[in-house]
Amino acid sequence: MDFDATNLTAIQDHKLIDLNKGAVGHMRNVILLTIDTLRRDALGIYGSKRGLSPFIDSIADRCVVFDRAQAIGPYTQTSFPGILTSSYYFDYGRSSHLSPQRVLVSEPLKSGGIVTAAFHSNPYVSDYFGWNRGWDVFRDFMEYEVSDKVPFLRGKDVNSHVKDWLSSHVKGNNYQSFFLWVHYMDVHEPYIPQREYLELAHSSTEAHALSEDDMFQLFKEVVLKRDISDRQKVALLKELYEARVREVDDYVKQFFGILEQLEVLEDCLVIVTSDHGDEFGEHGGLSHDGKMFQELVSVPLFVFDPERRQRETCDKVVSSVDIPPTINCLFGLEPVQAFQGQSLFPLSEYKERGCFGEAIEKLGHSIKETDKEVYYYLAGNLKIIYRGNIDAWEMYDLQNDPNEINNIIPTVPKEEEMTCEQAHMKAILKARIGRWKET
Repeated sequence: MDFDATNLTAIQDHKLIDLNKGAVGHMRNVILLTIDTLRRDALGIYGSKRGLSPFIDSIADRCVVFDRAQAIGPYTQTSFPGILTSSYYFDYGRSSHLSPQRVLVSEPLKSGGIVTAAFHSNPYVSDYFGWNRGWDVFRDFMEYEVSDKVPFLRGKDVNSHVKDWLSSHVKGNNYQSFFLWVHYMDVHEPYIPQREYLELAHSSTEAHALSEDDMFQLFKEVVLKRDISDRQKVALLKELYEARVREVDDYVKQFFGILEQLEVLEDCLVIVTSDHGDEFGEHGGLSHDGKMFQELVSVPLFVFDPERRQRETCDKVVSSVDIPPTINCLFGLEPVQAFQGQSLFPLSEYKERGCFGEAIEKLGHSIKETDKEVYYYLAGNLKIIYRGNIDAWEMYDLQNDPNEINNIIPTVPKEEEMTCEQAHMKAILKARIGRWKET
């Protein structure tokens, strides 16, 4: 069933009163929809003219749109601790497994009487790595057979499993409030879109001429090798990526249709975001390696509220660590001491305090013991980066240099060569460097 934003019926009395001011909480249901590898600038809701997200753009007037949301890392292992545990990657050492000291958002919710369910097929946040705590239902589909060309469960199949569970849970309308996390992998490499989405994304004749084998070969020979020497191939890869974005937009539409068909959409607040973006040669690479540039860490974040009738844009710098406290707050639960973020709502009370990010400065899918750390701190329009592999600092003025081309501090700065603001930001970030060795 397709969702039509004009078909919403009257809102129930237990709906949230106001996300902008006053008390929040007591939502019946909250949904977190995350889309792997989705660049912020691919969506019309953020100004893209490519027409890749017609459904998402159609619900903009029912959303609070965060214009400056930041991920805490440039790839899944480093970003999801923020999204689901409101903590940072190096807080509990340098490990790929989820530390038992982290508090998953599902845990306080379940303790508070909320039914918790998760549906995704990303191995890095699977049961194997410890991400299954606190869930009444946790489906990572790792037992499913997948192919090299499509190494994950497609969004439409994830939706099918979600529909089966929701249909059973909400039957009779006397159901227990739920928190649902759904994650789509379809935008992720290898970029092998279905033929119809190449057409819908207005791809070039050259892209249309590619077979699935051709697309997979591009992935192996260009993406995996991080070879940007042929700009035409890089441009072709981005077209394939954009077709996948268009495909996922349809899965989001299908998901909203399921909520409407089951008559639960009116009672749901839906938070939509991405774990990180993807690079297409902007800073000399491809995919999503250990870099801290905006094409990787500037992410979409918007909140669909069926009661809303006008889009609101928030231009405050916010972080993915703010997502778990927001969910907790929307259910009217007490704050969780372990969460490092703050609730995004009420908007009027959100206090900007800068955003951090950290990762291992890896190249490619594997992480070597010799790979060192990379960090960033963003405050206002300035972003400072420390790269451990080369022991160097960078700073960018995002207002005047949004593409992060001109480093405005020396590579190895001396304190007397820096402005007060630059030195202050360096001191703030320097305090975080290497702290994982102490845990």
